[in-house]
Amino acid sequence: MSRPLLITDCDEVLLHMVRHFGVWLRESHDIDFDVAGPEMFTSMRHANGDRPSTEEMWGYLGGFFPAEMERQTLVPHAREALAALSAVADIVVLTNLQDHVRDARIEQLARFDIRHRVETNQGGKGNPVARLVAEYNASVAVFVDDLAVHHESVAKHAPHVHRLHMISEPDLALNVPAAPYAHARIDDWQDAQAWIADRFAAGLPASFPERDAS
Repeated sequence: MSRPLLITDCDEVLLHMVRHFGVWLRESHDIDFDVAGPEMFTSMRHANGDRPSTEEMWGYLGGFFPAEMERQTLVPHAREALAALSAVADIVVLTNLQDHVRDARIEQLARFDIRHRVETNQGGKGNPVARLVAEYNASVAVFVDDLAVHHESVAKHAPHVHRLHMISEPDLALNVPAAPYAHARIDDWQDAQAWIADRFAAGLPASFPERDAS
């Protein structure tokens, strides 16, 4: 019999990233980074006030992953929630990183005692989510991510998947509205665990709209 499937992002869902990225930018590149800014690329400024070019910004991200990943810290209650949910469901970490960073991400998560399948991706997550659900023949599936664009992609390509919008960085969460294509917005793993477990227990595909911010 097939099991439920949880597909979760990593950065700002399982591990804090933006706060540590900002510290590294200041230390290594004299870049000011507004952690609370709703758009990462518009939140960077050189000391003289100029905004880095798009090419420079992608270069900074490439410099952080994987060389500076050890700076990242665990989101409270994420490990415990995954451990509990893994008793009834399969779990895949779907992370938007270049493929050569996959092994580093696996090792990084293992240091936090999070050991689940990890898949890297570039671009929208709708198609890979649909493929994973089909591969596992999941009875019911939940997708967790911090970016609204990925919820829209999953809504398009895998509309039967329950979509939970989560932003674990408190300063950032205050300035980012709930993703319109997500079924719920929950920024705490204890509450999220209960929401996910309820969907698994019900065993029903997602419908839309379903707005639940609890």
